[in-house]
Amino acid sequence: MKKPAHHVFVCGSFRVNGAPQGTCNKLGSMNLMQYFEEEIGDRGIDAAVSGTSCLKLCDRGPAVIVYPENWWYGHIDSEDAVDAVLDSIEKGVPDPDHLLA
Repeated sequence: MKKPAHHVFVCGSFRVNGAPQGTCNKLGSMNLMQYFEEEIGDRGIDAAVSGTSCLKLCDRGPAVIVYPENWWYGHIDSEDAVDAVLDSIEKGVPDPDHLLA
């Protein structure tokens, strides 16, 4: 398998016991993973998408991290927000509207 140029991590709020209890999951972060995957394919972006355990950003969730850029995003709660993240990958600059400082 070829290593992707980018890796998008979507907070799933999963705890050690496997239970999705946090804010990101309750706000639909896992439902947006399919949209991430579809758009990455449609746009031809060389990226992988993975769900994570809790990223400890509950007050700013749903949270997403893009590597290797190390861009941490908050409030990724809609298809428009996902589009902004993917646009940032394509442009090579972080989306200032969702970027966490």
